[in-house]
Amino acid sequence: MKVVKNIKRLKIVEQIIIVSLFAVLVTMTVCGFIINNINQQSVRAQLINIGVIVANSVSDSIDVFQNSIEYELLQISQTLEFFPTLEGKQHYLNRVVKTSKLYKDIKILNSEYAYKRFRISASENKNATFGIKTKNGQYLTAVFDIEGLKSSMFQFIGADKRQIYILNSENKLITSYNFNKQVFSKCINQLPKKLVENKATVYGGRKNQPFVYLKKTDPNILIVVSTPREITKNTIEHSRLKIILAMLISSFAVLLIVGLYISYLYINVRQLFKAIIALSKGNYKRRIRLLTHILTPYEIIFLAYEFNRMASQIHKSYNKLQKTNKELKELNEFRSNMIDTVSHEFRTPLTSIQGYTSRLLRQDIQIDEETKQKSLKVIRRQAERLKRMVEDLLVIPDIEHESLNVNIEQISIPEIVEDSMLLVKNDGNKNLVNNISDNIPSILADHDRFEQVMINLIENAIKYADEETDIVVENIDSNDDNYVTIVVKNKCPIIPKDKLKTLFDKFTRLDDSTTRTTRGTGLGLYIVKGLVETMGGHIQLHSDTDWGFEVHIYMRKNNIQ
Repeated sequence: MKVVKNIKRLKIVEQIIIVSLFAVLVTMTVCGFIINNINQQSVRAQLINIGVIVANSVSDSIDVFQNSIEYELLQISQTLEFFPTLEGKQHYLNRVVKTSKLYKDIKILNSEYAYKRFRISASENKNATFGIKTKNGQYLTAVFDIEGLKSSMFQFIGADKRQIYILNSENKLITSYNFNKQVFSKCINQLPKKLVENKATVYGGRKNQPFVYLKKTDPNILIVVSTPREITKNTIEHSRLKIILAMLISSFAVLLIVGLYISYLYINVRQLFKAIIALSKGNYKRRIRLLTHILTPYEIIFLAYEFNRMASQIHKSYNKLQKTNKELKELNEFRSNMIDTVSHEFRTPLTSIQGYTSRLLRQDIQIDEETKQKSLKVIRRQAERLKRMVEDLLVIPDIEHESLNVNIEQISIPEIVEDSMLLVKNDGNKNLVNNISDNIPSILADHDRFEQVMINLIENAIKYADEETDIVVENIDSNDDNYVTIVVKNKCPIIPKDKLKTLFDKFTRLDDSTTRTTRGTGLGLYIVKGLVETMGGHIQLHSDTDWGFEVHIYMRKNNIQ
């Protein structure tokens, strides 16, 4: 909540004194205002103004209706140009009349004389006509039922008891609202001989029952509004009743105002107590919501503002502490997973190295040269495996903190894939198929990092591939001309979609700790994704019946050849 500095907040005692005085002054002022202003003159002026407003509103409704009909006829006229025959045009007009509830008939008249004669005939039949001249000199004329137009002309009036009459240029009644024959005769007889055009004008001899006329030139009609005696009588009597009620209400106004003020003050104080209790019980989200207005005391506003600010700071600190605890928990889980994984994965190569080294160092047996070479190859392979695992572990912090350094250069994909296939560990002697085309464009990447990506993906495919199946590395056409797509795929059971989405997470494996049949840290795909994205590419995983597992790598193409 923001404290409004431009408004000076008074103390509670000061405000109670001011409000009490203000309540008395307001009560007396209101009573004097009612007595001096609610009189017959104000009622009469109000009735006249309402009559003028009603006349202008009817005029506006007629103008709106006329403009809308003119626009619709223009649209119909433009549409008729697409019909080459008179029969087609008449068929279209009949369909418009049939589908519309507004028109009684639409005709095409060939001359202005026919148009004028038709309008006179329509008026005599209690119909209204409106026409426009088309491009070919004809007149497109629409006929409306006067009674059907009442809803659009008088829809704003509602249950008003005023009488409204609409007359033609000969002062003949076209339509009316709340028709009264006697009142209508008075309206016509008292009309001035010379009428003011396009302006609502008051006329008539009775002050409390004013007549208002509005002579329109387009269309040439006269609107007359009459205020019946029933309205003036009720209004004047209501005014007298208001004066009596005002005197009674003023007697209780002071008590009511003071009571309302005290009730608002009590509600706000209770809000303060509730917020303090909630904060003491650990609910740091609770805020004080005051019923504020101009009379709300400064002390209450200031106290609520400071309390909410304090609660916000405590809530932020609490959330920060929870976030820190969550991060520490995740870090602890990561440390535990790291220790378990490293101890498990490092033990096998270290055991092999230790065993073969001890075998070579034995003096009590004679070892032939072939056995020595095999033992040394095993030691070397296991040492390379340890090296790769250490490199994977060292690159994780750089990926997490987005601080991995890469040397982007132009590199050849066929060369990288060929070298990677030679460096991978293929214990199962799976068949590695290199389908990378020789004319594949070069890409922009870090040579060593991209080689690490390919080694991890090929080894991952070897570990989980079915027996006696191929591991295929190939390139496919990319939807984006700026990228080259490399695919590594192997045959294996289909991987569920929910499992496929988690394979980029750290320590995630297809086989869990209870059914594990392959070695690995569960960091391979996580590292691959981090390296690819750092080099400006992206990666996707797929699984279907054709190939159990596919990895699609999209690397930036070197467009400068």
